[in-house]
Amino acid sequence: MKPVIALVGRPNVGKSTLFNRLTKSRDAIVADFAGLTRDRHYGDAKQGGREFIVIDTGGFEPEKPTGIVAQMARQTQAAVAEADAVIFVVDARLGVSGQDHDIARYLRTANKRVLLAVNKAEGMQDSPVLAEFHELGIGTPHPISSAHGQGIRSLIEAALDDFPEDEEDEAADDTDRPIRLAVAGRPNVGKSTLINTWLGEERLVAFDMPGTTRDAISVDFERDGQRFELIDTAGLRRKGKVFEAIEKFSVVKTLQAIADANVVLLLLDATQGVSEQDAHIAGYALESGRAVVVAVNKWDAVDSYQRERCERSIEQRLAFLKFAEVLQISALKRQGLGPVWKAIAEAHRSATTKMPTPVLTRLIHEAVEHQAPKRAGLSRPKLRYAHQGGQNPPIVVVHGTSLEHVSDAYKRYLEGRIRTHFKLVGTPMRIEMRSAGNPFADGKD
Repeated sequence: MKPVIALVGRPNVGKSTLFNRLTKSRDAIVADFAGLTRDRHYGDAKQGGREFIVIDTGGFEPEKPTGIVAQMARQTQAAVAEADAVIFVVDARLGVSGQDHDIARYLRTANKRVLLAVNKAEGMQDSPVLAEFHELGIGTPHPISSAHGQGIRSLIEAALDDFPEDEEDEAADDTDRPIRLAVAGRPNVGKSTLINTWLGEERLVAFDMPGTTRDAISVDFERDGQRFELIDTAGLRRKGKVFEAIEKFSVVKTLQAIADANVVLLLLDATQGVSEQDAHIAGYALESGRAVVVAVNKWDAVDSYQRERCERSIEQRLAFLKFAEVLQISALKRQGLGPVWKAIAEAHRSATTKMPTPVLTRLIHEAVEHQAPKRAGLSRPKLRYAHQGGQNPPIVVVHGTSLEHVSDAYKRYLEGRIRTHFKLVGTPMRIEMRSAGNPFADGKD
């Protein structure tokens, strides 16, 4: 799973600037889960071929002088607990403060890999100003400039030094590979009950495998001849020979599980409808290109009016998941679980479908014959051929000329025809347009 780096330090030392530079965006709030993250912001980052998750924290407020526990906000403590490595950001221009010493003392007891980043250190690589930061006892200071990008690469390389390089994914059509399934949802939605039902009722657990430093666990099991790898987000733990599922929500664990999965089972609570948090989780799954199945739990516990309200909230707040199948279940009473497994298998099949170039090209030509793209100025986009550019999610690359003028509506039209032909359900799909220069453009059709 992706390593996690937390940025900590007192306010206004440049943590957010560093966060935005690493995540390559201005706001960079990929998953700001209402009511849970407080001031913690989570973002995906990449350096070279290495992918990782960054947590930005609100900082240590210096108003309470009763020690580091009082000064440190709960969200910062949580970020440190969730992280594989911590970058402690200080300000080169202001020097070492008493609060920096307090933070350093806390971090020395956190049992985490900690790197000291001295920000706003433009042109200070060999300056004696850096020497005073040695007294924090965190190790060699790394002079950086979040605003200008100086020293960032070497800092991140040092932070990720102890973590293995990402292994290349095996071929998506490898039939020996289990389907990686993540069960995601907010606390108390029934993830633990569902997982216990699967593992206890069917008694198909092969083994449990400890994962990252946060004890994320994956469980291999088999159903009807199909192998699955369940990526736990519910805090699954083993006690003796009995699996216990503790309802424990971790934003990092959920993001990692979604990123590592082939299929995400998004569990909703029929008694509460779709919350902001549900929409954030669903949005991250969509951004990650994951196949999705939506299961509405506790369906047996609501009346017809509540059911109608729940269905309406799904239509409105999860409109971007139109491709996903929505099923009603009761994990506690073990109702409706068969169709869920069928939907998971179908979503995985769709996400990993092979689409031959001749078939895609024919579909594109037939689509254009039925409805040509709109003319843009003197030229009309010409769609010449198409091929598959990836799986999970399926990516279709269309080649031609003037394709930059193809509208989003027309792309959705093409997507619909491709989905219908290949019977794609439960997976997002991406269409990329690649234009070749047309030296003969003369305005003719």
